[in-house]
Amino acid sequence: MTIYCCQCEDMVEARLTNGREIYPHRRDLFILPFWICDTCKNYVGCHHKTNEPHKPLGVIPNKAMREARGQIHKILDPLWKNGSMRRKQVYKLISDTLGYAYHTAELRSLEEARKVYFIVKDIAS
Repeated sequence: MTIYCCQCEDMVEARLTNGREIYPHRRDLFILPFWICDTCKNYVGCHHKTNEPHKPLGVIPNKAMREARGQIHKILDPLWKNGSMRRKQVYKLISDTLGYAYHTAELRSLEEARKVYFIVKDIAS
C-alpha cells in the first residue's frame, strides 16, 4: 500500500506486517496489523477492529511526529473527555480554523503539528 511517510517525506510502498515484528517484546500485540516503511522502519497501526482491518490509522509518523501528536492530544483530549465539549465539536473547530478536515493521524509535518497545537491551545483557553 502506498502511504505517506513523515521520515522519508514522501509516499512510500509500505509493507503489511504484524506486532511480532514491530513490538517483539509485547506478545499481546503480535497479531495486530501494522504498515511499515522498509526504508526508515517507521510504522503505523491499522483500524483492526473495523470491517477494514488493514486500513492504516493515518500516515506513517516518525518519532518527532509521534511526540508532537502526543502533545496535541494532551490538550485536545481533556476538552471532550471531561464533557465540556463533544469530540466532533472540537475536531470541527480545528477543521474550520485550518480550512480542511482535520485528524491528528494525518499530520505530515512538524510545522503543521505546531499550527494545530496552537489552535488547540487557543480552543482550550
